[in-house]
Amino acid sequence: MRNRRDYDDYEYDDDRMVDDYDREYEDDEYDDFDDYGEDVDDSDEDYDDPEDDIDYDGDYDDPEDFDDERYEDEEQYDDRYDDEDRYDDDRYDDEEDDDRDERYDDEDRYDDDRYDDRYDDRYDDDDRYDDEDDGKGGIPRWAHFAVIGVIAAVILFSVIKLVIWNASGQKVKISDDENYDVEIQDEVFVLSDDMKEGHEDDGLETILFVGNDAITYDDSETGVVDQISQLSGAACINAGFPSTTIARKNPSYSSDYPLDAFCFPSVVDAMTSGDYSQLHEAAQSLEDPKYSDNLSVLENVDFDKIDTLVIFYDAQDYINLRAGLDPENDLNEVAYSGALKSGITKFQEKYPYIRIICMSLTMCYAYDSSGQIVNGDKVDLGNGELTTYYQFMLDTSGATAVSFIDNYYGTVDDENSKDMLVDNIHTNAACNEHIAKHFVKAIYPSDKEDAEEEKEK
Repeated sequence: MRNRRDYDDYEYDDDRMVDDYDREYEDDEYDDFDDYGEDVDDSDEDYDDPEDDIDYDGDYDDPEDFDDERYEDEEQYDDRYDDEDRYDDDRYDDEEDDDRDERYDDEDRYDDDRYDDRYDDRYDDDDRYDDEDDGKGGIPRWAHFAVIGVIAAVILFSVIKLVIWNASGQKVKISDDENYDVEIQDEVFVLSDDMKEGHEDDGLETILFVGNDAITYDDSETGVVDQISQLSGAACINAGFPSTTIARKNPSYSSDYPLDAFCFPSVVDAMTSGDYSQLHEAAQSLEDPKYSDNLSVLENVDFDKIDTLVIFYDAQDYINLRAGLDPENDLNEVAYSGALKSGITKFQEKYPYIRIICMSLTMCYAYDSSGQIVNGDKVDLGNGELTTYYQFMLDTSGATAVSFIDNYYGTVDDENSKDMLVDNIHTNAACNEHIAKHFVKAIYPSDKEDAEEEKEK
């Protein structure tokens, strides 16, 4: 760095520099720039080799111009020598140099501008975590604890709800060896006194059952209806029709499909109007005598003495591919939920004093399009799985304020189906007993102990 040493001589001794300058140019002794040119050529391209014949007299006629423009101008010097050598040079070793103090020892320049501001914004504990935030945009410590507290509260709430949900599941005892911990979706409604107004209580609970194979496949003393009667002491009337569905197959009745005369809304139409002619016509075309026999039972019912109507159908709607829902018409009787709601609504309008109870289907098996036996709990045959129909009945029961008894969960499943079904669909005596006990426990809880004691005798 020979050239910088030369600059040092000129920069810090103004008087000597001017005198030397005058003397050299006045005496024409400075015509040869060999020595000086070598130094300049080594350090900066601004100082050309003397062989270039630069007219230095023209460039530096005035000593003051020489001093200000080339060496003493702080901005020019900074542009040319703003590098690490600038701070290592001997010129600035003097700690008392005022220029050095102002230009290089400035604490704001090196600490605040270059390092402190950057690191303060990112890592300053006071800005980010101090409880007494000074408003510089930092997140106070209390905010972090508040967020953590909210997250912990949500997790705790979820755990508590899960525990409560699990605790609410009823343990249904199927046999001495098996217990099932499931969530039973029973919904029990009781008629108000206003709805019962005008109905005389004869002191005997009378229950009318309408449905299909769920109550007709076994109509003996081991069937559901008889076992409920035995457990509750109620007078139970079985008016079910085999192989029928809740929903209609066709929008209007046709003799080509006589079973439509016994679908749930058609049966309700006959009960509310007293006209059973269509059912008689259909029964004559069907070979099974149960249609005519049970039609006679239904036709002779005195509805003034009926206290409860029970609707109990198995999975025939699922097996026969009845539509589950018509979103544009919630009373469409071709759809499962529409037919159920339509029939319930009509019956309520005619007999508001009769309590209505819907009993859900049980799990079963069916045949798919290839003839393979499939689990209805897992296979959609075209309009949903079994649980789809189960949910439609649950929703419709709630919408019409009628009671719902859950026979799906806690009754038959894939593991115990061999012990609960006589075939792929129909329930056996043991399953009927379980259904009957569940019904009595939910609908007549005060009679539970007496009914069980009577059953054990």
